[in-house]
Amino acid sequence: MPGETEIYEAQGFGNSVGIGDAPALLIVDFVNGFADPEMFGGGNIPEAIAATVALLDFARARTWPVAMTRMVFADDGSDANMFTAKVPGLLALTETSIAGQIVPDLAPMPGELVVRKRTPSAFFGTDLVPWLTARRIDTLFIAGCTTSGCIRASVLDANAHGFRPIVVTDCAGDRAPGPHEANLFDMGQKCADLMPFAEVAAHYDSNARAAAQ
Repeated sequence: MPGETEIYEAQGFGNSVGIGDAPALLIVDFVNGFADPEMFGGGNIPEAIAATVALLDFARARTWPVAMTRMVFADDGSDANMFTAKVPGLLALTETSIAGQIVPDLAPMPGELVVRKRTPSAFFGTDLVPWLTARRIDTLFIAGCTTSGCIRASVLDANAHGFRPIVVTDCAGDRAPGPHEANLFDMGQKCADLMPFAEVAAHYDSNARAAAQ
């Protein structure tokens, strides 16, 4: 009986979206509450945050546009929705709450977009699409958490809006390994490319060397 990968290959899945000419970096929900295993964190999220520090430095050195997301709800919970019906604790992520702030190691710099959202996707009900299109972005490198939740939702919407989504695998985290691995596999087969940070860096370093010759 064929294995999972062979089944997908036989049906034509798993092709590459490729890297375009105008990249940006999207960091999804690396806030204090998701870094805390006592709140929404756990699993490999701390390691993914640590790996994203180098990715963010890499993007800034190349002047890529950078966007980061936060879950932000009203202090009085008046904007509660179906997501918070499933996970009521998310209502604690307000504008001023410590849990809702981007982790200090990835603090945004002036000119970087901070997207406030109330659903898993970085795109739904936000101004991320016009911000990216105004900068003629065609490729979106995506880091953050959780792989099975907000990363997946953001990848699906990036794909639907015509961006090339590339999940930087060692910079994506989840609170449990099973959902993390399963969703990486599924996204890689259907809607995104998967690349560790070292491969991303090698791609641009090799292009820079070729251009210098």
